[in-house]
Amino acid sequence: MDICSCSTISLFHSPLLPYIFRHKRLVKTYYAAASSALFSEDYLFDQCPKPKLELNVIHRVCVLRHKNPKLFPLVSTVFKSLNWMVAREITFSTAVTNHGFSHATNAFRMMVHTFALAGMKMEVYALLRDIIGYYNQVNYDAFELFPTLLDSPQHAVRSLLVFDVLIKVFAANSMLENAVDVFLRVKSIRLKPDICSCNFLLKCLVEANKVEFVRSLFEDLKTSGPAPTVYTYTIMMNFYCKGHTGRDVDIGQATVILEEMERNGEIPTVVTYSTYIHGLCKVGCVEFALDLIRNLRCRNQPLNNYCYNAIIYGFCQKDKVNNALEILEEMKSNGILPDVYSYSILMDGFCKKGDIEKGLKLIEEMYHNDLRPSMVSYSSLFYGLCKSGLMNISLDMFHNLGATGYEFDHIAYGILINGFCMLGDMHSANKLLEEMICNNLVPNAFNFHSLIHGFCKMGLLDKALEVFSIMLQHGVLPETITCNVIIDGYCKEGYLEEALELMGEMQELGISLNSYTYNAVINGLCKARKSEKAWELFPQMLKRNVLPGVFNYGTLMDGFTKQSNFKKALMLYTRILKAGITPDTVTYTILVNIFCQRGKMYAAYNLFKEMTEKGFLPDKISYTSLIAGFSRMGNMKKAWALFNEMQRKGHIPTVVTYTCLVHGFCKLERMDIAKLLVDEMRRNEVTPDVVTYTVLIVGYRRLGNIEKAYELFNEMKASGIIPDDIAHIALGLKADAVSEG
Repeated sequence: MDICSCSTISLFHSPLLPYIFRHKRLVKTYYAAASSALFSEDYLFDQCPKPKLELNVIHRVCVLRHKNPKLFPLVSTVFKSLNWMVAREITFSTAVTNHGFSHATNAFRMMVHTFALAGMKMEVYALLRDIIGYYNQVNYDAFELFPTLLDSPQHAVRSLLVFDVLIKVFAANSMLENAVDVFLRVKSIRLKPDICSCNFLLKCLVEANKVEFVRSLFEDLKTSGPAPTVYTYTIMMNFYCKGHTGRDVDIGQATVILEEMERNGEIPTVVTYSTYIHGLCKVGCVEFALDLIRNLRCRNQPLNNYCYNAIIYGFCQKDKVNNALEILEEMKSNGILPDVYSYSILMDGFCKKGDIEKGLKLIEEMYHNDLRPSMVSYSSLFYGLCKSGLMNISLDMFHNLGATGYEFDHIAYGILINGFCMLGDMHSANKLLEEMICNNLVPNAFNFHSLIHGFCKMGLLDKALEVFSIMLQHGVLPETITCNVIIDGYCKEGYLEEALELMGEMQELGISLNSYTYNAVINGLCKARKSEKAWELFPQMLKRNVLPGVFNYGTLMDGFTKQSNFKKALMLYTRILKAGITPDTVTYTILVNIFCQRGKMYAAYNLFKEMTEKGFLPDKISYTSLIAGFSRMGNMKKAWALFNEMQRKGHIPTVVTYTCLVHGFCKLERMDIAKLLVDEMRRNEVTPDVVTYTVLIVGYRRLGNIEKAYELFNEMKASGIIPDDIAHIALGLKADAVSEG
């Protein structure tokens, strides 16, 4: 150790130091000047500055080598005067560069303790922040600061304020493990940190979602001190009521916190109660929260509009907007004035229900109460108008607001653009997008998605691709759902290679592919009768960590079924079961159809029953497949029973359903029932097609009723339906007879 280091330690451990600080007048004289100096500059106390490391060779300071060492005169002046302007003349980084790390550390350590013993916390904070900034810059181990800053094991209590501030500096700079380490080390030498520092650390841990640290620190405070304050409990209330990433609201623990506060004599503040009420509403206990508010009101406990806003929001989330409106009136009657947020929540609730009139009345009431509606308030109104199809009114209001000084955001533009897209007015939607760009507001991913989806929905893939190109030019990365829409559009147009190429580009851009991305391509390949190629995509999905879903398997099963490759379709069903995937209605319907086509009606009907027993609702396709199968077998009793059941369940029979029954009864020569079914079709506005007419013609021809067969043949032609070859053959006509009168 050099001479300077020795002298520093000797001076700092001198018994004169406590004596000097007992003279309060000396402390007060300079403390005011030092603190005002801190506030006279734009000092930030929430993050470490980045020290500028000078490139000079670092020298260790030694009195023998430096005739005029500058650090000790500075330290001595600070020691005598407590003058912050003197202390700030040199940064820790510069001190290390010019005088060496060891000497700089001792000098700054001495100044830190000097200000700490004078109770000058802000100055201590600034110095510690400077030291920690340097440690971070050169990647030094900040865990070593505790023993470095410790006064001495015999006089550890003199270092307590230093460590309190050190906890805050670490916590403010997201060095939470270091902050917790200081807390534990202070406790290990049988000292209790200041509760304010502990609360600040706890708050930072909550914000960083350090769940285990939060719980451990809180329990430590309760068991060995310092005792939690109302602020400590409020932080924990916030922790349990708001939930954080990957964690739900724990209203049970929040209730325990409230009960614990009352048991320990800590009176909850309005913030504590409002946080708890907000948590109750988030988990759906709105009525309980309302009872609590009314109870607190009776006990003259503090309440604010935040408490009532949580109730209003809770009722709106439950679609009870009229109850929410009653709360607004109750709030006013209790002398608590609603704010813009109160009205905005209600407007959103009413407008989502399509009650535009109520939304407009709430806007009027806001102006009457000298509250200027926010852009959020008007956005809710835009949404309601768009939902009701009143796009022109919404657009006029939008431009009128712009003329009165409102600045529009992505949400307002997004609502209008999406509204026009939903109506199919792509021209107006596109104009709004161009307006956004002209106003130097770069459209976001949602704005572009609305247009792309709208164009694809109308079959205008080229237009969608133009918007997609503009999106990329503006540096807006498309989301997976947008790429899926484009891929689906490609597949529907038959551009399968382009779809596969876009999937590759998505991977390169870091855009996740999901099972819907692949399903669009699988469906496109199946429709192109390339089911085998679609099957090749499944290993690729697994390679990219995309697990095939039941709908992916269902799409491919349907593809193989339509190509009459029943064996491959059934193999896929086995794969579904082995993968632990639960079949859905579509899967069962495909299987029922397969067995019906193969004439295995017993197996088909058993699958149908299994589907209903498992809670899946059969659709009209399931029923039609079974009706067709039983009709082919001549079991018209079963087919007729399924036909009636289908209608009881609310499924309207299609032309295919009726035709299957007509065909079945024609085969049994029950033309009377077949005719009744055709009459029912017409009453239900289901138009017979070429197959319906053909089976009737064949049926009457089989019975020898040639006249009726010809009558139906002419009726078919008069309806604009071109007879098929089977109808011609049944009547002994040539195919070119279609062109005859």
